[in-house]
Amino acid sequence: MPPYTALIPTFNGADFIAEAIASIRAQSRPPVEIIVVDDGSTDATVDVVRKLGADIILVCQENRGVGSATSAGFARASAPVVATLDCDDLWAADKMEIQLSRLAAEPSLAGVFSHCRTFRHGTPLAVQSPGEPSAGWLRSTMVMMRDVFDAVGPMVDPPGGCGDLIDWLARVREVGHRLAMLEEPLALRRIRPGSLSHQQTPERDGGYLHAARLAILRRRQQQGG
Repeated sequence: MPPYTALIPTFNGADFIAEAIASIRAQSRPPVEIIVVDDGSTDATVDVVRKLGADIILVCQENRGVGSATSAGFARASAPVVATLDCDDLWAADKMEIQLSRLAAEPSLAGVFSHCRTFRHGTPLAVQSPGEPSAGWLRSTMVMMRDVFDAVGPMVDPPGGCGDLIDWLARVREVGHRLAMLEEPLALRRIRPGSLSHQQTPERDGGYLHAARLAILRRRQQQGG
């Protein structure tokens, strides 16, 4: 199985990022490096990460958005595979071993995603019943070949801060790369008030619509219209 870089883009994740990193370190197939890109946090995120170990590569930038932070991490990664994780989510212990096995078994794949479950913030995970598995075309389930980023280019943050990954994956597919979705639920997605994924918001919807418009414009350009 190929070596991989674990990448966490974060903004004001001081309350969650230690758990996220612990779930990376608990992997049956550990990464060759852990990169955290802090996107201009105003809380104690940077201090928390620095206390978690000198083995973590910390990259700090001005606040530009999660897509920009993810792109900065891809650019810094040294491994041929990059696995991303949102700072408030968690990985199952066998996640990377299962996804890397799929990549190794099917070299034509550019990336592998998995189903995920949700859990509620503020309640100990041990006493919760995580939500039903659903297909997770998400940052926290994404395992991608590093050279795909070089070919497709950086992620672009749309208005409202949502939709960068939707737009980027559309671009990945448009140039002919294949992506796989595994049925196993290999990640836990935290549901918390105040996050863009917690509820429908005009900002989130605007970002998704922006990503859809960009895909339509690219398709028209390819068709010469």
